[in-house]
Amino acid sequence: RKIDLLVKIVMLLVAVFSILIFAASLLEGLSSIRLIQIAAVLTGQVPYGLFLMVVVAYALGAAKVAHSGALVQQTNAVEWLSNVDVLCTDKTGTLTANRLRFNAIHPLDGADGDEVRRALGDFVRSASTSNQTSDAILAATDGEVRLVSDEVPFASARKWSGVAFNQTARRGLYLLGAVEMLTPYLPEASRVDDGELRRQMHCWSEQGLRVLLFAHAPDVVNFHNMAGELEVPALTPLALISLRDELRPQVRETVAEFARLGIDLKVISGDSPFTVAALAKQAGLPDGIQLVSGPELAEMSTAAFEEAVTDATIFGRVSPQQKEQIVEALQQRGRHVAMIGDGVNDVLSLKKASIGIAMQSGSNATRNVADMILLDDSFAALRPAFHEGQRIVAGMSNILYLFLARSLTTMLVIIGVMTVGLPFPFDPAQVALTTFTVGIPAFFLTLWARPRKVEPDILLSLARFAIPVALLTMLMGVGLYLNNFQRASTAPVDVENAADHRGIPDKLVESYSAYTGVDPTSPEFGTAFGTIAAQGALSIFISHTAFLLILFLEPPFRFFTGWRAHVSKDKRPALLALALLLMFQIFYFVPTIGGYFGLLEKPPTVYLRILALVVVWMFAMRTIWRHHLFDRFLGLDFQPK
Repeated sequence: RKIDLLVKIVMLLVAVFSILIFAASLLEGLSSIRLIQIAAVLTGQVPYGLFLMVVVAYALGAAKVAHSGALVQQTNAVEWLSNVDVLCTDKTGTLTANRLRFNAIHPLDGADGDEVRRALGDFVRSASTSNQTSDAILAATDGEVRLVSDEVPFASARKWSGVAFNQTARRGLYLLGAVEMLTPYLPEASRVDDGELRRQMHCWSEQGLRVLLFAHAPDVVNFHNMAGELEVPALTPLALISLRDELRPQVRETVAEFARLGIDLKVISGDSPFTVAALAKQAGLPDGIQLVSGPELAEMSTAAFEEAVTDATIFGRVSPQQKEQIVEALQQRGRHVAMIGDGVNDVLSLKKASIGIAMQSGSNATRNVADMILLDDSFAALRPAFHEGQRIVAGMSNILYLFLARSLTTMLVIIGVMTVGLPFPFDPAQVALTTFTVGIPAFFLTLWARPRKVEPDILLSLARFAIPVALLTMLMGVGLYLNNFQRASTAPVDVENAADHRGIPDKLVESYSAYTGVDPTSPEFGTAFGTIAAQGALSIFISHTAFLLILFLEPPFRFFTGWRAHVSKDKRPALLALALLLMFQIFYFVPTIGGYFGLLEKPPTVYLRILALVVVWMFAMRTIWRHHLFDRFLGLDFQPK
């Protein structure tokens, strides 16, 4: 979105400048060909190549993340991951492997353990649907398939399922689900805090076990009344069932890495908050983390809800709608939220999050709405994906710095030159030089970018970089343009004596005559000669400053630190700048190539003066950035990058 905003601003500025410049040009009576040339230069200031570089950055990032074990479904997902400061995750199937194993049965109120186990076996074998929980129980119990008179399938909102039998051997309603959701239907004696049920539930929960309640209503054979409405009668508790899950590989390392990076982890689950907290501690979360349950959240005001969501780390017995509300509340507080899930109950929160991440083994619905999928359910793939996101942002920042500096410099130079009443400062042929000053550097800086902390306000950072560059380049460039125009425009009309006039060789007068198509003896030759000479000098100066910007963005040694506080370990950008500089010299000194880019050869003294001005520009920019002169002038807070 910020890139889109930046491009729109540049396009608006180009449009405004174009109208003003065309109006001034018409008043001066410029030819239609010259107007077309000016239009070509102005339209070239729109950073079309920026979109290509963004696509390249996203494609490279997606490829590297895929190699690390994550499939990117939305092109900007990796970039968004680098902005994340809150990671919300489901527990089952995400932090844990969702390989549930039966742990134990604890009969309640004197129930016969063997009979409860058989009833539980009948329950899971007779139900029309199954899941990881029922499969784990089925593997650990005996039983038989019985005729079902009524059934309530499991739903995330209810957090329990039920089966009704109407046979002599097995009669009544049997329910299996979350203790908190079935407790309201139990006798008062079973609901006391210090009762057997509560004590055993807390004991298992603190071990990180999933705890379920198995309950019975022996005298009722239907869950629904005559109107088809669900009615749950009073229940008798039969037993507590515990199931064991295991953490996914490398979860502890990944959690520790996110903590080091300052990313808050919030675990949101339909399980008991105590069970979730115990597993979260096993994953590396510290002691003393705050817990909150879905029923508690439901009773809170909007303000209290947002406060609880901000402060708490563990959320248990949460409905799918509450998961979505938690993500939304965090976003309203200015947080960038990533949500990891695997089940249908995670779809709403995945869609609401800044970036939704699904497990490969998750439901089709979850994978379809996710921005990224963790292949092989590898939680560890998040670490390289996050660093790759930082790398993409770093590369795109360099791209934006180069493109904006070039566009702003060009527009300010045009304004400056035309303000002093001189001809338009750029030739359409010279616009092609941006391929070497911006296009090629942007591509390789994207390719070679390294992970870097995301800047909180990229637009402000762009302004702090591009404005000083553009202003200084404009001031020096306009002075250079004026000097070269005045020197060249007074060239003699007598070609034979040209070598004696201001040190301009006669061969240059001849070559400029051939380039402009104006005879040296013509009164118009002076202006044409001066314009071409000044344009060439300006392009040489701006091109060399562009090569130096690469060194300031990726300092090869301490001399170039200023905008960046530290020396870059990667020397490839410096070698690229050197290669481009040498390539530019070839362009300049080979007449055929130089003419193509509007760079006609100049007297050695003129070329040396341009290079001297480039050196002055380099030291000036170094001073501005090292001493934060622009930031101090505007009263901005400055920090080394």
